[in-house]
Amino acid sequence: METSLLLKFGSIAWVGGSLLYGLLRNGEQLYAWIGGKATRQQDEMAVKLDLMFIEVTPKKLTQLYTGYLIALFLMGVLAGRPSVGGGFTLGLIFVALGWKLPAIVIGLLHSRRIKKFVIQMVDGLSLMSNGLRSGLNVPQAISIVQAEMPNPISQEFGLILSQNKLGVTLEDAMGNLSKRMPHDDIEMFTTSVNILKETGGNLAETFDTIAYTIRERIKIEAKISAMVSQGVMQGVIVVLMPFAMGAILYQIDPERIAPMFTTVPGWAMLGVMMTLQFLGGYTIWRIIQIKV
Repeated sequence: METSLLLKFGSIAWVGGSLLYGLLRNGEQLYAWIGGKATRQQDEMAVKLDLMFIEVTPKKLTQLYTGYLIALFLMGVLAGRPSVGGGFTLGLIFVALGWKLPAIVIGLLHSRRIKKFVIQMVDGLSLMSNGLRSGLNVPQAISIVQAEMPNPISQEFGLILSQNKLGVTLEDAMGNLSKRMPHDDIEMFTTSVNILKETGGNLAETFDTIAYTIRERIKIEAKISAMVSQGVMQGVIVVLMPFAMGAILYQIDPERIAPMFTTVPGWAMLGVMMTLQFLGGYTIWRIIQIKV
């Protein structure tokens, strides 16, 4: 009994001493690396928020992000109690798994904003086309869309007009739009406006053509989405089935399935299973990704 306790405390002391020695030797580099990662993460989030017209100061964003990471760590500590070491370790795992989640969520919101903008372009281009046929110029046609339609197209077109009033050429303002909203349809729209303004041409007819193209692309995407929904559901079922079976077997006969989680061969089998699950899920996800 005493020997096992000595071995246990010796192992803990060796691990703790190794970590302390590593922090003392490389703590500055580790801190700089973590700080650089966190800074880049916040910069990316700030850029995306700014593109979505959400005003958050860098100081406020730092406070929110720091509070989020502290909350994750405390959740891990509470989940791992009463073991102090287990709670601390679980808190670090929570932080490691969740530190990129805000950036992912903000990225998804930005992607949804771009998709909504593209859908609104169908009606917006029709308005611009009718305005041009009635004798308006391009900025005046843009102002009609900005006044009549909701966000995000109203915000983006309003920014184009604001930049143009401050001295930015319409071509550069359109180029800025395609940078803020990276999408093939938006690039096609801005490029056509810039080219036809220099070379001459029927902008109203071009806008009608672009609107028709976007409308047909949206129809095809909706049809493809409906067709691959069955594949998506099959992939979800295949990925979740082993976990569901494991939960059922644990409820029926926990003693028989316990070696899966308490022995080295069981851990190896779990590792192989998770690897195959990841590869299978990734393969199914790649198969059902059809770009129009």
